[in-house]
Amino acid sequence: MKGWDRRRGYLVAELDPSEATLLRGLVGQVRDMLGARAAESPSDELTELTGMTTGPATPPEDRVLARLLPDFSREDESLSGGMRSLHEPELLAAKDGVARVVLETCPARGGRVRLTAEQAAAWLSALNDVRLALGTTLEVSEGMPDELPPDDPRASHLPVYHWLTWVQESLIHAVTE
Repeated sequence: MKGWDRRRGYLVAELDPSEATLLRGLVGQVRDMLGARAAESPSDELTELTGMTTGPATPPEDRVLARLLPDFSREDESLSGGMRSLHEPELLAAKDGVARVVLETCPARGGRVRLTAEQAAAWLSALNDVRLALGTTLEVSEGMPDELPPDDPRASHLPVYHWLTWVQESLIHAVTE
């Protein structure tokens, strides 16, 4: 991938087959994690009567999901639980929607990606979710070196994180120019 360009009102990039496979795989994994969390939503009479879905009141135990679905209030656990129960289903649906846009617009075998401004916003959100998930898994921090020693089990995955960062930055630049 050479980066995103703006052409005739669209944001355009070329992905080679391995890049497309990697990106689609990571977005799919994050989407699956979020879908499993959505399946934890309680079903009650109010939901059945009104169609309004509520989510769990407790934060996810998985640290990646906890990073993607942070507390709504740090000071008040009860308030945070109530807000989570009310708003997490919407947040999960939004995250699923942006992931779906990436999967629909990223060719499975690589090739040209052509995005509207709205689709580009979805890509940016989905890329952010993937970076947060991978960064949490790899324990990325500000003090982390750009390369890890070869014997570090995270060493082969860190370049993927850096590539995702570059893809996101390139798209931001193209959107704002």
